Amino acid sequence: MAVAVIQEFEGVTLDQYDEVLAHMGLTPADAGPPGSLFHWVTATENGILITDVWETQEGFAAFAEESIRPSVAAIGIDREPAITFHEVHNHQTAG
Repeated sequence: MAVAVIQEFEGVTLDQYDEVLAHMGLTPADAGPPGSLFHWVTATENGILITDVWETQEGFAAFAEESIRPSVAAIGIDREPAITFHEVHNHQTAG
């Protein structure tokens, strides 16, 4: 079952997010990694909010461990995001 992954990353800027994305070899509007169904990010008063839909929570966890965490550390972000998971009842994509 698909899972929504909500990451609230306090103290992180959109510029830092772009650096992490580049470090992972991804670009804005990319197709995304295998298992990722949807992704968006926005600035908040306190940092950034990242919302993803993944095929499985395990798929996200593996990608986070192999790609996200090392890239975040490589650019010097020393904090963890608050992450919540929600089972997705329905998701649609452009046709």
